[in-house]
Amino acid sequence: MKIKWKPLAVCMLLPLALGAVVSVITMNAMSAFETLQKPPLSPPGWLFPVVWTILYLIMGYASYRVWMSGNERRRDALQAYGFQLFLNLIWPLLFFSFGWYGISFAWLVALWIAVLVTLLRFRAIDKTAGWLLAPYLVWLTFAGYLNLGVFLLNQK
Repeated sequence: MKIKWKPLAVCMLLPLALGAVVSVITMNAMSAFETLQKPPLSPPGWLFPVVWTILYLIMGYASYRVWMSGNERRRDALQAYGFQLFLNLIWPLLFFSFGWYGISFAWLVALWIAVLVTLLRFRAIDKTAGWLLAPYLVWLTFAGYLNLGVFLLNQK
C-alpha cells in the first residue's frame, strides 16, 4: 500500500488531538487522583500519557489502513471507530474530573465493547488494522481493573 501522507496525518492527529484536549481538561484533577487508594499493580502516573500516546498513534494508523482500503464496509467500520473515540473522550471526564468511579467503570465496559466491535469491523476489512487495536483492548482491560479497584477502595 502506497502511503498517502495527508490522510495518514489526519488519521494520526485525530486521536492525538482528542487525547490532548482531554489531558488539558483533566489536568487539574490529577492531583486528586494521586491521593486515592489504588489497587495493586497500579503503574506510576507518568506511564499513562506515554501508553495513551502510543495507543493513539496505533489507532490512527489502523484507521488510516481502513480508510485507504477502498472497501465498501469502511464507512461502517470508521463510524464504529468514531463512536469508540467519543466514548474514549468522555471516560477521563467521568473518572478524573467528576470522580464518578462506578459510572466511569460502566462507561469503560461500554468502551471496551465498542473497541471490540471496531476491531472486528477493521479486521474484516484489513487484518492488520484489526489486530493493531488488540493492544488497546488489553490496555482497556487493565484500565478496567484499575478503575474498579479505585471504585472499591475509595467508597465513602
